[in-house]
Amino acid sequence: MRIRRVAILIDGGFFLKRLPKIVDSRFHDTPQAVAETARFLCKRHIQRLIGEDERCDSSRWLDHVYRLFYYDARPLEGIAHHPIANRQINYAKTREAVFREALFQELRQKRKFALRLGKVTRERDWQIDPRLTKTLIRTREWVSLLESLLAPGDQGPDLSAVTDEKRRNLEKLIDAWKNFGEDDVQPILRQKGVDMRIGIDIASLTLKKQADTLILVTGDSDFVPAAKLARREGVEFILDPMGQNVNDDLFEHIDDLVSVLRTGNRPDVTEETP
Repeated sequence: MRIRRVAILIDGGFFLKRLPKIVDSRFHDTPQAVAETARFLCKRHIQRLIGEDERCDSSRWLDHVYRLFYYDARPLEGIAHHPIANRQINYAKTREAVFREALFQELRQKRKFALRLGKVTRERDWQIDPRLTKTLIRTREWVSLLESLLAPGDQGPDLSAVTDEKRRNLEKLIDAWKNFGEDDVQPILRQKGVDMRIGIDIASLTLKKQADTLILVTGDSDFVPAAKLARREGVEFILDPMGQNVNDDLFEHIDDLVSVLRTGNRPDVTEETP
């Protein structure tokens, strides 16, 4: 049997975002479950390539693996003051940060897994959730009415121009402000160095001939140049977008499109220990 040299590169941010949409919560609700699901995904890809029965529970598939790369960014560190909750936030101790660090530790203990970690930077201050911005901006429509409430004298605001439709819109606006909470504002954070590491590793694996097959788990079309390089050098390049549609420019420069995790194809994350 041919021994393949396969490298699988998982875009961690994309992987975590897609998991809740395609597998049951028990396969992504803990760091241990996510790490096992990532391993399961890699196993299924290799089994498909070597023609091994998916029900096989041996670890022979690992003989065909050069490395399993997982790319993500370390959680942001530092302290900020929340403008709505009026309290300090220690980013390193948030639920997401603790989850990510625990996940990284789980992956470090998996055979043939390698972590490639960038960093998260804070680009700008707090921003209102975009889905609410349009609604809250409508407060401008009521500025003149609010000004009349502050006008000197006993004359009240002129409500003659407030139609039934405007009244309904005002009620929606009032409801939006009443329900406005601390989760509706977020700092603008940006990952740095993650995509660069993926691109560099694709080029390095290709030019050093360390793998004959690359499997990239992402839906990002930014990797088209790296995919083209790999294919020009004779490397088979497979994309796993985890069931998400991909742009034509990315689809054009891959050898195969395979999503091994699908709704109804639920991994048994306790099936084996490497």
